[in-house]
Amino acid sequence: MEALVRRCRLPVLGAHQPIRPRHSSALGRPRWLLLSQLFQPLSLPVGSEGGWEGRPGEPTCRSQRLMLQGGLIHPASPGCYCYLPPTVRAMEKLVRVIDEEMQALGGQKLNLPSLSSAEPWRASGRWDQMGPELFRLLDRHNHSYCLGPTHEEAVTELVASQSNLSYKQLPLRLYQVTRKFRDEPKPRFGLLRSREFYMKDMYTFDASEEAARHTYDQVCDAYCRLLSRLGLPFVKVRAATGSIGGTTSHEFQLPADVGEDRLVLCPEGHFAANVETLNGEQTSCPTCRERLTETKGIEVGHTFFLGTKYSSVSNAVFSSPENKPQLAQMGCYGLGVTRILAASIEVLSTEDSIRWPSLIAPYQLCFIPPKRGSKEEEEGAAQLEQVYDHLASALPHLAGDSVLDDRTQLTIGKRLKDANKLGYPYVVIAGKRACEDPPVFEVWNQNAGEVLFLTKEGIAELLSKVQVL
Repeated sequence: MEALVRRCRLPVLGAHQPIRPRHSSALGRPRWLLLSQLFQPLSLPVGSEGGWEGRPGEPTCRSQRLMLQGGLIHPASPGCYCYLPPTVRAMEKLVRVIDEEMQALGGQKLNLPSLSSAEPWRASGRWDQMGPELFRLLDRHNHSYCLGPTHEEAVTELVASQSNLSYKQLPLRLYQVTRKFRDEPKPRFGLLRSREFYMKDMYTFDASEEAARHTYDQVCDAYCRLLSRLGLPFVKVRAATGSIGGTTSHEFQLPADVGEDRLVLCPEGHFAANVETLNGEQTSCPTCRERLTETKGIEVGHTFFLGTKYSSVSNAVFSSPENKPQLAQMGCYGLGVTRILAASIEVLSTEDSIRWPSLIAPYQLCFIPPKRGSKEEEEGAAQLEQVYDHLASALPHLAGDSVLDDRTQLTIGKRLKDANKLGYPYVVIAGKRACEDPPVFEVWNQNAGEVLFLTKEGIAELLSKVQVL
């Protein structure tokens, strides 16, 4: 990994190289990003001073280690991280997938303050119930505030302030993607258990319990679609309502050894639950009587049917068809955005190589030109540029999703090893066969674990199936 440490200090390709830098061409097409210019510094190894949080010898997990080694995150303070440019790209892609699913449900995106007044929290009873995990502070006027870990109180106050809300305007499905804060007693495992994180939270308001339960089912189905689109092996399990409350709750879990939740599953798929919801020791499925299996899971989503728990406190009412005030029936629905990023790396990757869900990989393509000074240098680099130009013309949506590993003082093998570790779904290499007639390129399909030898037309055909957000 020494080359990655030096990455930000390496010069770009010399003027004699035929490969152009990352600028728009005369045709207005974006150019590939030069890897030597990408800010992706490495973190320190486990146990080093100032490196990963915790003391030397504390347990870490695969996603934490790979994200630090790959320059995807950098520790800022215990449980808080800098998200580096590739991670931000992946997160923005993930948010676009979330937006598609939420807006397909009629979701409307808003943004609520992270800094919340204590009064609504006291009214709901959660100011005391949340305990020390709630970040609390006083302003200069000695008024109490908290940094929101969730926003049930804030959004219910907002809807309650609309005095002329009619049943004709329901259902309301309001959501946001924002930073959240939780004063974890012992943050660990990188983005899987942090003190500052990104979450998508949706809050719904319906005219009846029946309508609200229909909304609940719709959002759960959207979560299943989203996780399936990402190719993640998830299970939906019955869950406890905890400090948020309500009468019905489900978690969306990715089975993993480092998960903090214990799950019991029916092998036939009839029953799944977090063990904290069970009364006593339940060992068999209540439907088919098969023996339940136990596993650990990483919670990436949580849904709650709230009823009138919060609307009754804030008096969030609407006018019924009889023009009478009626309390709205509510639900709330969370997705851990940064946790999904880390959890997907945790469950999809190998011990030493990142594997992204293809849909949200920071960059889809990595191009590797010949080594500087090799006999293939000039012609191979020119042929690789022709591949890029062909793709930019045939598949313009991929043009801005490409990087060029311009560290040509390194061998192709070393750069391919780095590309494999960083998890680019596709790697295109200009080796000796790039100088043949017609030129043939080595193409690594990382997620499928296969190597192909293709012409530029063959590469375009292969990549035509790639979806880019």
